[in-house]
Amino acid sequence: MAQVPQTFLDALAVRTWCGLALRSLGRVREEIDAINVYPVADGDTGTNLYLTAESAATAVEAVFAGHEQGADGPSLADALRAMAHGALIGARGNSGTILAQLLRGMAQVLAAPEAGDTPHTDGTGLRLALRRAADAAREAVAHPVEGTVLTVASAAADAADAVDGAEGDCGTVALAAYEGARTALAATPGQLAVLGRAGVVDAGGRGLVTVLGALVEALTGEPVPQEPPTGTVEPVEPAACADAPEHTGEGGPAYEVIYLLEADDAAVARLRERLDTLGDSLVVVGGDGLWNVHVHVDDAGAAVEAGVEAGRPYRIRITHFAVGDVHTGGQRPPRERAQRAVVAVVPGEGLAGLYADAGATTVLARPGEPPASGELAQALRRAHAREVVLLPNDAELRHTAAAAAEQARAEGVRVALIPTRSAVQGIAALAVHEPERRFDEDVVQMTSAAGATRYAEVLVAERQSWTTAGICQAGDVLGLIDGDVAVIGRDLTGTAETVLDRMLQAGGELVTLVVGDEAPETVADRLEARVRESYLAVDTVVYRGGRQGSLLLIGVE
Repeated sequence: MAQVPQTFLDALAVRTWCGLALRSLGRVREEIDAINVYPVADGDTGTNLYLTAESAATAVEAVFAGHEQGADGPSLADALRAMAHGALIGARGNSGTILAQLLRGMAQVLAAPEAGDTPHTDGTGLRLALRRAADAAREAVAHPVEGTVLTVASAAADAADAVDGAEGDCGTVALAAYEGARTALAATPGQLAVLGRAGVVDAGGRGLVTVLGALVEALTGEPVPQEPPTGTVEPVEPAACADAPEHTGEGGPAYEVIYLLEADDAAVARLRERLDTLGDSLVVVGGDGLWNVHVHVDDAGAAVEAGVEAGRPYRIRITHFAVGDVHTGGQRPPRERAQRAVVAVVPGEGLAGLYADAGATTVLARPGEPPASGELAQALRRAHAREVVLLPNDAELRHTAAAAAEQARAEGVRVALIPTRSAVQGIAALAVHEPERRFDEDVVQMTSAAGATRYAEVLVAERQSWTTAGICQAGDVLGLIDGDVAVIGRDLTGTAETVLDRMLQAGGELVTLVVGDEAPETVADRLEARVRESYLAVDTVVYRGGRQGSLLLIGVE
């Protein structure tokens, strides 16, 4: 092994590491996507790792920006905590979630309270951090499988442990970990049958090798040897693969569910048990009250409901695996992309489950947290289809959605943006969606259904303000019809009845009510009764929207 200069890891090295890792992952993103065959051959591991690293790098940059006015920069602990937290809240997919836990494991050692605000760590500290990272990642996975990124992480820690303590500065330790990870990566096709058949190394492991290579360069200033461009190897006969799990039957769970969760340790332990009975690929990372939950299930709504029972889930992302995605080491290589998919932005957990059950890939938009164009573009990729219908369900997201659509089109995906301004318009569009129709015809029908649906929402004013219906005070109940304030009231039910009456004056055949968690239990019953008594031949359907921002959404079509 080549000698490297004596080095140490400090906050500036962490910052450099994040930047180099992001650049390196960006360079190999498509290559890693192309070899992604486990646990689902959906071609997004490289992209998920890149987005997770981007979130980590952004958090570290924010810490440095916050110290620009002071004489001292951030400590090593500050930088590591920011990196781990950024990765946790921005983790994408199975691979990104595990990377977040690897970084958290390092922070648990190097940013622990007993470590104090030491400006840097030596090789011994880095060895301990890499070992804790590998152990933490393995503990986070419900059913660890060898031949994956977990194996590569353990091998990196083993190689770091083998460095002579007297000579092991950070650069030497990092280089040893990198070389150990590379060796383990090359062996993954012989450990996992699906990799051997496809003739590829593990995609998540390939990404970790890239991240470790960036760490070596950050510490030594010297770039590491690059992996072969595609990470491909000679196919291995399945019989030669030791301990490679096989899954019988066609396919696997239909949805990937990811969310952040605020909950205590005891509630998370119960959640793990519950989700383990619902699906597979379960990874729960985090701690100290904030967790990132990842699971593959058939019942996306049940997975979200389990999170609600455990605490407060948010930033929920539900992805419907395309027909051609091979799940959990399936019996055949990846198929072609699905012909058509729908991607929708939804305001609450309940609607996320509803849309997902209808086959849509969802992006959750919580109050004050609208999705960025990059998040929408990633959802369009995750839909894994040649043709995608995008439902922003919010007038304010028009430009964001258009930017994401253009990005997807540049990548060869045919995207139709339907300018839905409310989730109830999206429900109407999804109800007439027929993938078997020609794309243009389907888009026309969905657009027509959305346009024929008037929408309203009922919410509580946060402050005194001028509106199109007059001056409102903080605490007033506002009824907005087609985006404009039409009614100002004191009572939720009374205001909602007035709004509904005004909407039905122009006629209608179906009323859709989406009730938020903070609305009284009786409001839906009162509105249903009013429709039955006052409007003949008008049907009503009620959905539970969860924490959706508005107390009530109303659609009339």
